[in-house]
Amino acid sequence: MSSASWQARITCGRETGAGFLVTERHVLTCAHVVARSGSAEVRVFFAREEHALPAKVVAHGGWDGHDNASGDVAVLELDRSVPLEPARFAAPSDAYGDARRRLVAYGFPKGYEEGTLAEYRATADQLIAGEWVQLEAWAGYGQPLAPGFSGAAVTLADSGRVVGMVSSAARDPGIRNGRMLPAHIMARYWPRLGELIPTPEYGRAEKERLRELVLARAPEFDGRPECSPERLYSDAVGPFGPPLPRERFRSLWDAAWYLLSEVPDTGAVARFAARLADFTEDAQTRGALRSWPSRAYDRRPRPPVDPAGPPAAGSPPWSPILVEIAPSGAGDHQFLVEVSAYNGRHRRVVGSRVLPADRVRAYALERIDEAYRELEPGARELIAFVLPRRWLNTDVAHWQRSTDDDSPLGAFAPLVVMDLERRRSGGLQHKLLQKWQRLDGQPTARLHRIGCGSLGQDPVRLTIGLRRGAEMVGFASPPRAEATRRLFRAGLNAAVPVMLWPRGGCRDEHRGEAREDCAGEAFLDRLAAHLADLPPSELPTHIHELRETAYADDGPEPHWAYDLALLWEDPRCLPDPVGYLHSPVG
Repeated sequence: MSSASWQARITCGRETGAGFLVTERHVLTCAHVVARSGSAEVRVFFAREEHALPAKVVAHGGWDGHDNASGDVAVLELDRSVPLEPARFAAPSDAYGDARRRLVAYGFPKGYEEGTLAEYRATADQLIAGEWVQLEAWAGYGQPLAPGFSGAAVTLADSGRVVGMVSSAARDPGIRNGRMLPAHIMARYWPRLGELIPTPEYGRAEKERLRELVLARAPEFDGRPECSPERLYSDAVGPFGPPLPRERFRSLWDAAWYLLSEVPDTGAVARFAARLADFTEDAQTRGALRSWPSRAYDRRPRPPVDPAGPPAAGSPPWSPILVEIAPSGAGDHQFLVEVSAYNGRHRRVVGSRVLPADRVRAYALERIDEAYRELEPGARELIAFVLPRRWLNTDVAHWQRSTDDDSPLGAFAPLVVMDLERRRSGGLQHKLLQKWQRLDGQPTARLHRIGCGSLGQDPVRLTIGLRRGAEMVGFASPPRAEATRRLFRAGLNAAVPVMLWPRGGCRDEHRGEAREDCAGEAFLDRLAAHLADLPPSELPTHIHELRETAYADDGPEPHWAYDLALLWEDPRCLPDPVGYLHSPVG
C-alpha cells in the first residue's frame, strides 16, 4: 500500500472524500463527493504531487442525491496528465472466496488529512439492489469506515489490486460495516473502465474495440424491440444459459459488459456482437462486429471436416451457404430469413431476421455476400435456398447478385433449392441418406420423366414407386397447376434427391394430353441427354455451367435451360451442425 501513489484525496466545497487514478488523467470517486461541482471547485491531492490539481466531472453514474440511489460514480478529468502509475484492477471474482480475502481502503476521515487505512472483507458476493456488496470489518477494532472514505479504492491486501470503491458506511458508529461498488458494476456507468478490469479470454484491446463498435452504433437501435439489450442477451446465452439479471440493462454496452464480466461462457459475448451485427446498417461496422474479436471462434475446437459423401475425383467437399426462408409465425407476410456458412460440420450464422416478404430478397443477397467471408480460401461454394413449398418455383437463380452486379446469382455460383418441410422431417432425411448411399455406388442415375401426358397418375402410387427406385425426376412443367403440384409433392415425399423442371414450361395448356409439339417434352429430351453421364453428387456444378451457357446465349430464342430449376439435397453436406449452439441464434 505504501507504493500506491495513485490514491487521492478529493475536495469539493465542504465535502472531502477519496478517489483513485485509473488513467494518466482520470480519477474515480463517488458522485456524492463532488455533488457541488457545478458551483464549487473540484481539487485532487496526490501524495507525490506538490500542489492540488484542478479537475472537472466528465462522466456521472446518474446518482440523484438519495442515500440508496444507484449510480453513485463520478469520473474526474485532471487538467493535465500526472507522472504516476494508475491503479491496477483484480478480476471481479477475486474479492470473494471460501477463505475470506482481506480488503483495505485508504480514506481521509476528519483529522486524517494524510489518510488512514481501514481493513474490511466482503460479506458475500451477492449484490444488494443489483449494485452494492456489503462490507464488514475485518476485526472488531481499528479504523471504521467513516465520512472521508467515500470514493476510496477497495484493494486486495496481498496485491494492492482494486476490486471496488467504498460508497457508504453505516450511520451507527457501533455497526462496523459499509458498502462497496464492485469495479465491474462501476464499468456499467463508465464503459472505458471495462478495458482495465481483467475478464476471461479477452484483453484490453479487444474490449476497447467492442466498446467502440457498440457505442458507435447504439443510437440506431433505440426503440427497436428486436434488438433490445435483453433480446440480444437472450440470443447470446441461448435457452439454457444464465437468465436475465433482475435489474434491466441500461444500454447495449451494459448487456455486453455483463456478458464479458459475469457470464462464464466466454463465447457468449462474441455471439452478442455477431447478433448485433445483423441489425447494423453500416456494412463496415457489421463486418467488424461479426468478426470480433477475430479469433474468438478460432479458439474453439472445430470437428473434422465431414465431406458430403465421396466427391468426384479431385473435387473438394461442398462448403454450402445456406439461406433458409420460413414463415415466422408473426403474420402471413412475415418470414424468418437465416443465412449460414458451413465449413465441414461447423456452421456460422451470419444473419437471422424476421422480415416482410418484400424485403427478403435484398437481405438474403446482402448476407450471402458476407457469408463468403466465413469460407476457407479453397472452399467449393454451394448456395442452397431452403424454401417453403409454395416458393420452390421462385426465380432465386435469376436474382440480381448485388446492387453493383446485374448478373444472375445462378451464374455466380452453383445454386440449388430445397424444400423446407422435407428438411425438417426426420423420416425423409433418413430416406434421403439411404438414397445417397445407393447413389454413391453408381456413376450416374437415370432420369425419371414426368411429362404432360403423366399428370393424371395417382400421387400416392407415384410416391411409393419413386421411393423404391428413382433418384432423379424431371418435370415437363413447373409446380403451378394443381395436377403438377400433386405429383411434385409426391416426388418430395418419396425422398427423391434430385428434381429438375423448367420454371416456365408449357404450363399444362393441353391438359395432360401428350402432344408432339409439347415444349415440356422437348425440355425433358434435352435434359435427359445432358444428364446422361453425370454423377448426381456433382450436379450443382454441372447445372451451374449449364446456366452460365444459357445466360450468355444470344440466340433469337431463349436457351432451353434458361429457366432450369434444380432441387438437390444431400443431408451429408448440410448436417445437424455441431457448432450450431455457438451461433448467434442457437
